[in-house]
Amino acid sequence: MFKKILIANRGEIACRVIKSAQKMGIRTVAVYSDADRNALHVKMADEAVHIGPPPANQSYIVIDKIMDAIRQTGAEAVHPGYGFLSENMNFAAALEKEGVVFVGPPSPAIEAMGDKITSKKIAQEAGVSTVPGYMGLIADAEEAVKISDQIGYPVMIKASAGGGGKGMRIAWNAQEAREGFESSKNEAANSFGDDRIFIEKFVTQPRHIEIQVLADKHGNCVYLHERECSIQRRNQKVIEEAPSPFLDAATRKAMGEQACALAKAVGYTSAGTVEFIVDGNRNFYFLEMNTRLQVEHPVTELITGVDLVEQMIRVANGEPLPFKQEDLKINGWAMESRLYAEDPYRNFLPSIGRLTRYRPPVEGKTDGGIVRNDTGVYEGGEISMFYDPMIAKLCTWGPTRAEAIEEMRLALDTFEVEGIGHNLPFCSAVMDHPRFTSGNITTAFIAEEYPEGFHGVTLDPAMLRRVAAAAAAMNRVAEIRRTRISGTMDNHQRRVGDDWVVSLQGESFGVAIEADKAGSTVTFADGEALRVESDWTPGDTLARLTVDGTPLVLKVGKVPMGFRLRVRGADLKVLVQSPRQAELNALMPEKLPPDTSKFLLCPMPGLVVKINVAEGDEVQEGQALATVEAMKMENILRAEKKGVVKKVNAAAGASLKVDDVIMEFE
Repeated sequence: MFKKILIANRGEIACRVIKSAQKMGIRTVAVYSDADRNALHVKMADEAVHIGPPPANQSYIVIDKIMDAIRQTGAEAVHPGYGFLSENMNFAAALEKEGVVFVGPPSPAIEAMGDKITSKKIAQEAGVSTVPGYMGLIADAEEAVKISDQIGYPVMIKASAGGGGKGMRIAWNAQEAREGFESSKNEAANSFGDDRIFIEKFVTQPRHIEIQVLADKHGNCVYLHERECSIQRRNQKVIEEAPSPFLDAATRKAMGEQACALAKAVGYTSAGTVEFIVDGNRNFYFLEMNTRLQVEHPVTELITGVDLVEQMIRVANGEPLPFKQEDLKINGWAMESRLYAEDPYRNFLPSIGRLTRYRPPVEGKTDGGIVRNDTGVYEGGEISMFYDPMIAKLCTWGPTRAEAIEEMRLALDTFEVEGIGHNLPFCSAVMDHPRFTSGNITTAFIAEEYPEGFHGVTLDPAMLRRVAAAAAAMNRVAEIRRTRISGTMDNHQRRVGDDWVVSLQGESFGVAIEADKAGSTVTFADGEALRVESDWTPGDTLARLTVDGTPLVLKVGKVPMGFRLRVRGADLKVLVQSPRQAELNALMPEKLPPDTSKFLLCPMPGLVVKINVAEGDEVQEGQALATVEAMKMENILRAEKKGVVKKVNAAAGASLKVDDVIMEFE
């Protein structure tokens, strides 16, 4: 077995590979840019080598710098993770020339299947059903429009060397095809050093289901069943699960056998993923093959018990797989929520900054399942604008899909993140959405269910009462603490009242509290009584309670006369007042937000790529005004209404903060 492995990556996937390597007794080498000098993967590895400035095209995807790090440390093998150089044939060839083992497929398989254009041609020749499209190289935006017109809208514009949603756009008309081609080409060049683009028909109402394959060098290729990855936004997966709630046994077997046949056709070894689009009748179409470890591999590990990273390393070392197809059963159900440094209240735009609080749920077995969190950050660390916004993958397992979802709900409520915008509230909202819980999902789920963006969650009446009861009980604990503190000053304690008014989400509940040593009984004005038990103490930022015997986890912040409580995707200001206080508070005027309608504000920290208009220009609703790049994604900012540009405050190349004024309108 190898004595030392270099991980040519960063973030959570580098940490993930280090864990398996260390479990196997293998020393690890990390590489890092200036921005990652204090990163978690650097701290975890046995050795670390600096490889350059923050931009990936000056560090992580510069083959010569990785090769220098290998020579410095004497690493015998390299695990590429995903993204960066993981599907770069030139990198695999450079390692081979150096006599270093690539923990991945052989370079001919990378060449054949890592390139999406070539892989589609091979699939077609092998009789695999593929999505209609144009597989040739596209010279410019005008040719892209012509091809899109011929295929018929909507079309998907994709980077040939792409992955992780980078260099991908959906175009519904010629203008979007023109803009999408340019943005995809730029993103592909910046992220992968390869700006080739192809176009295919975008299948409406599809489900994105992929098959995990694993092949050794002794002729054994198996499939580890499927993952459903249909909950996506901007072509990036947000929620994944294994198995799929949609497939039956016959379709699963057919897809798995086809995936293995395709892998064998190109001499594939190591772990890989064959992605399919599946329609409502369970017809499936080959989409692409990812010749690397997938982001969402943990859900497969949870239902099969197979450590995919360990098996990749063993296959690279020439060992046979220790199992055959008939040994691989589906055990229970697994969910994965990707934690992104993106603000769901700002249309999921990237967010950067310091993690002032980062407390994931405790990993391991729970009363009914398993919690796992793959991460690459820590409290106090910085989230950089230079890399992908995903900072953790929260996974849960349960015996059934419903139990895995319930485990995820509690785990999301327990996950504390402060200092940056993040998508935990959105993930919570998905877990409670009827379409998701029923399994009736497609890749259009987010666009259909949140057409105006995500604006938080409105709790249903039953949950609202549970939160209100919890807040009343917590307030009683806080009031007792306050009276004891004041009692030390004046040698007496004021009595804490039993009657309170709890106001949240636009509603107010009159409640009476009857407390005992074990907890409190909160009785509402209509006679409903809820039993609340908890060991929460004032100052704790997380409250674990049971309300009528059912677990409830609240993130807690203090506000005057109440709390800021976050649960199940809802962010609530909860006031707990005496009846007289509530009566007077109702008379207070509401503070209105400032009017920003005459400004184009930068919605994220980023770099201005292009300013499309000049002072004095008249703009129409929907017209492109500027392009801002952040976390390897280009974002086109458009006019919300007709107007005239009064002043342009930013130019191409400028670095902006959130809410910096890009331009003003008359």
